[in-house]
Amino acid sequence: MATPAVVSTDGASSSIPGNRKVASSELPSISGSSQTNKKTMGHRGIDPTGETTYKKTTSSALKGAIQLGITHSVGSLSQKPERDVLMQDFEVVESIFFPSQGSNSTPGHHHGDFKFKTYAPIAFRYFREMFGIRPDDYLYSLCNEPLIELSNPGASGSIFYVSSDDEFIIKTVQHKEAEFLQTLLPGYFMNLNQNMRTLLPKFYGLYCVQAEGKNIRIVVMNNLLPSAVPMHLKFDLKGSTHKRRASPKERAKDLPTYKDLDFMQDMPEGIFLESDHYNALCRTIQRDCRVLQSFKIMDYSLLMGIHNLDRAGEEASTAVPDTQKKAQGQKPLYCTAIESIQGESKGNTSPQPYESMGGIPAFNSKGEKLLVFIGIIDILQSYRLVKKLEHSWKALLHDGDTVSVHRPSFYADRFQKFMCNTVFKKPTLKTSPSKKSRGGTVGTGGKKSNISVSGLSQQQSLPVAAEQTQPQQTTAQLCSSGAVSLSPDTQGDSGVQTARPDLLPQHLNEDEITSSSADTTLSATSPGSFQPSNTVALSERLRINRTK
Repeated sequence: MATPAVVSTDGASSSIPGNRKVASSELPSISGSSQTNKKTMGHRGIDPTGETTYKKTTSSALKGAIQLGITHSVGSLSQKPERDVLMQDFEVVESIFFPSQGSNSTPGHHHGDFKFKTYAPIAFRYFREMFGIRPDDYLYSLCNEPLIELSNPGASGSIFYVSSDDEFIIKTVQHKEAEFLQTLLPGYFMNLNQNMRTLLPKFYGLYCVQAEGKNIRIVVMNNLLPSAVPMHLKFDLKGSTHKRRASPKERAKDLPTYKDLDFMQDMPEGIFLESDHYNALCRTIQRDCRVLQSFKIMDYSLLMGIHNLDRAGEEASTAVPDTQKKAQGQKPLYCTAIESIQGESKGNTSPQPYESMGGIPAFNSKGEKLLVFIGIIDILQSYRLVKKLEHSWKALLHDGDTVSVHRPSFYADRFQKFMCNTVFKKPTLKTSPSKKSRGGTVGTGGKKSNISVSGLSQQQSLPVAAEQTQPQQTTAQLCSSGAVSLSPDTQGDSGVQTARPDLLPQHLNEDEITSSSADTTLSATSPGSFQPSNTVALSERLRINRTK
């Protein structure tokens, strides 16, 4: 990819009054970097005061810098005329310097000096417009009130923030992930133009906060799990089984994130969806996996939150979520789970309060009603050399097909099969036993014979109700005559057994059956036309054939 064009606005380059160039390492810190972290996970840590840090930058300072930067970025973008997205737009990087004392175009603040970068602003503006997000709604959601830090960010070492109205997630990403997203943007643009209904993440902006020589890159995405709907279960599913079980530390959390082996153990029957929703979901997963495979992406997951309507109780299931405080704004389009799979509500009845939040209606093996919230996450992992080496090493120690890291084509196929065969299922309809004896034929040895015990001919079609009652009436008459008896193992099967011990199922050959077919056909115009004498003749005929 070509070197990104850096656009500076009002001191955006590292210049200060006096035209003296300042290295990024000379910029004052926006956090107390002299404080040592007590414990870290990746770049995420906790300082002695108990506040979360990222690259030694306090969370409060980072949130303030993000909101200041996005406010300026969106505001300056509104001054640019609307136009089509060009190829070079994906490579543009705009930068603005925020001194703590303020400048002609930036307000003063107490976070310390920092630089804020906006990647591909024109392209991301187009993405937001595609999803119906207006600039004022975007700013209101992200910058009107303080961002909320998620208390259960996961093991990635990233920090997650959610907007106060529950619409957007802000996640810190590593340098390689941000770089990979930049290379994906043209293909991502093409895919969204072809299909806006997708389970893939919706990216609304890519930014970078730079201070003390360190770059903190963040991406703004859609929020998959609304906090207004209490989740009773949460899963991170990949379709792999090697070490795919939640740790004891994870299980101790209030809402642990379970994994593949946990799902297979706790919900072996899977989650049942209506036929239309199941088909739409599987089509969406197949289409999204094809896109990810084309970009050579693997190691992604399906994040799934389950709200149990029955467990929540009458009060919780009828309570109106408080996320309606954003009444003046419009919710992003195609961002709920039900919209992402192209599912449509049935009938003209008004939706239930929680159904309006976008969950997919489902039920479990106990018959409990569920709302399922899903989306594909962690798509910024490409099958580069490091991942290839990781797979090769794990394949030497374990079964290569069970490990998470794998070549994109195999990963996509395994992912689809696991989701559509193990996790999500269509409810199976039990076949009526009478349907197995369609036409009412009496068979021996599980084979069809020419012996008919039906009141109608085999070629005549029957209504469903007639199919369920006619053979039962015939069987009852045969049993009352003492000629035929059905055991529990043979009821509903195509064959019947006689009451006499010497006439228990015998395997007649085709010649014997053919030669006696004319004499043993008992079809009549109604069930009442069966005569005991005919049945006795049938039994005697079978006995004679056996003794031959």
